[in-house]
Amino acid sequence: MVRGDRVDSVEYARRVNAAADLAGTGAPVAAAARTLASRYGVSVRQARRYLEQAMAAGRVEVPESSVVFTVKLPESLAGRIRSRARESDRAISAVVAQALAEFLERGVPEGRPRG
Repeated sequence: MVRGDRVDSVEYARRVNAAADLAGTGAPVAAAARTLASRYGVSVRQARRYLEQAMAAGRVEVPESSVVFTVKLPESLAGRIRSRARESDRAISAVVAQALAEFLERGVPEGRPRG
């Protein structure tokens, strides 16, 4: 039996998409599962799970990889971010990413120079 750690969301999406591609060729499920198991070093049972997901939902979006990005923040702001993350039952990174994305989407305020 092949056993390993869980894969991250990027790798999971890639595997489900590979399963969707194989399923789309009309390959028999058993053969597709063996191909996936061999390709990714997983059990045939796990490969079948990827195929089941692919057949149920089709291809999935591959999330963008995350990188570590360290910044210094005032202590009070960091505390507010931690509180918001706890209240919304989300990771601090998710709260900060959403806030920064919304800020950047707004663009440069009127009267402020760019750059």
